[in-house]
Amino acid sequence: MRATGTFSVKAFVPTEVKPDPAVSTGLPVGVATMEKAFEGEVAGRSATLFTAAFDQETGVGTYVAMESFEGSLHGREGAFNFVHSATTSGSDRTAEFFTIVPSSGTGELAGISGAGGMAVDPDGTHRIWFDYRLG
Repeated sequence: MRATGTFSVKAFVPTEVKPDPAVSTGLPVGVATMEKAFEGEVAGRSATLFTAAFDQETGVGTYVAMESFEGSLHGREGAFNFVHSATTSGSDRTAEFFTIVPSSGTGELAGISGAGGMAVDPDGTHRIWFDYRLG
């Protein structure tokens, strides 16, 4: 089944976590926490651990995010984890990865598995979808 929705970032909080030992590279590595709100067939909220090697000026870099989602897919209530990453050269998304973490589902989403994706529309709307199975 495919569940679709939109989301907004409610909080993006950089942390003091730094790679140790320190290694000097062409792009700095940073860690942040995020809170998101979802609407549509995907409804609820998530807490995210966000890691990136990214240049704010050029928009070039790669991120990896682990999200803990709580809410509903097609009205089925529960929680689960999903992980995603992508690379950008400033105006695109490539090397995308998106998967639901096995054995992470609870409630009516227990046994969830699958994948998904994200996209940002030209008007800035953030879209998400999950292609999932239960059981």
